[in-house]
Amino acid sequence: MRTYTELSPSPRTIMTPGPVEVDPRVLRALSYPILGQFDPEFTSYMNDTMEMLRSVFQTNNKWAFPVDGTSRSGLEAVLASLIEPGDKVLVPIYGRFGHLLHELAERCGAEVTTIHAEWGSVFDQDEVISAIERAKPDLVAIVHGETSTGRVQPLDRIGPACREAGVLLVVDAVATIGGIPVKTDEWRIDAVIGGTQKCLSVPSGMAPITFNERAESKILSRKRVERGIRPPGYEEPDGLGARIQSNYLDLAQLMDYWSPARLNHHTEMTSMLYGLREGLRIVLQEGLEARFERHRLNESALVAGLEAMGLPLYGDPDCKMAVVTCVTIPEGVDGESVRSMLLDQFGIEIASSFGPLKGKIWRIGTMGYSCSRKNVLHLLGAFEAVLLRHGAKVNAGAGLQAALDVYESK
Repeated sequence: MRTYTELSPSPRTIMTPGPVEVDPRVLRALSYPILGQFDPEFTSYMNDTMEMLRSVFQTNNKWAFPVDGTSRSGLEAVLASLIEPGDKVLVPIYGRFGHLLHELAERCGAEVTTIHAEWGSVFDQDEVISAIERAKPDLVAIVHGETSTGRVQPLDRIGPACREAGVLLVVDAVATIGGIPVKTDEWRIDAVIGGTQKCLSVPSGMAPITFNERAESKILSRKRVERGIRPPGYEEPDGLGARIQSNYLDLAQLMDYWSPARLNHHTEMTSMLYGLREGLRIVLQEGLEARFERHRLNESALVAGLEAMGLPLYGDPDCKMAVVTCVTIPEGVDGESVRSMLLDQFGIEIASSFGPLKGKIWRIGTMGYSCSRKNVLHLLGAFEAVLLRHGAKVNAGAGLQAALDVYESK
């Protein structure tokens, strides 16, 4: 009978746009003893998590909690709970994950209208506002930070325009929450979906969300109580909207689970909640503004180093994400071979991209716990060595010096 060795993953320097390295304090929290999901000690941790999520999302919303599952579970939960068959949905697309929102909305039975911006750019907000006026949607779904292209979409005028038109605004902030400001209330966003495995530096497995009273009203208009927990004599109210398609991702039921009623829905991911609670505590201990500044500083050093080496950056610099830097692969260089050598020889992982950008760019993440001076300098030195081994023309020694100049200037 085959035997198996003890699990011992190799240490890595993870510089992708997610997942990223996990803070050791979060790893420690994941190892704590299991509590029952309705143990008062555990429900107090649930309440702590909701409270800290409100601060990180910069909102006063009543509802802020994680959906159990990877980031896509949060996207599906929000869209499935807000979109009824036949609803009109507008999806502005400027990268891979806009296409995902389009697909999810279609699967919910929506009539979807899309507008497109060239990959590597974002929309002028007036373009989106004009599209809202033309399409007259019930809901707009848009990506805040598009990791496939390294761009970030301004939202401060789109949100108020949606509010004035009576349109719900749903924002995918999976890649930005905890690394770039996400001003839920100020930007008038109705529902926001975050991710754990990027700037929060928690393992993938939960999707923090928040939504306001406008979204709550639509969700409750579709609410059903699961048959197995209905009280005696229960009768379903008249005039309900279409049933939410998913049971597991039904926000109407999850609201009861996360409310003081603690109405049973599923068995909570105890260890993951420990990890998320600790990750959020670390974010708030650092302070949002200090955390955003740390991400900007390490981005500046990385960009200075890459440019000094003579590597061309991809995309419009005016809308670049502070947490993802895209590099155009030099002509004649095998991008996958470079990635393999970085991983095999230096233990550093960077990412390629998708669709029309596959094989054309590298994507380097500076997110959360991975966003550090040590990692940036380690990457620049290793990247230069590997590129030279691949025959690329780079300015040897210039990258590290340029990055050091940035750090020393601070």
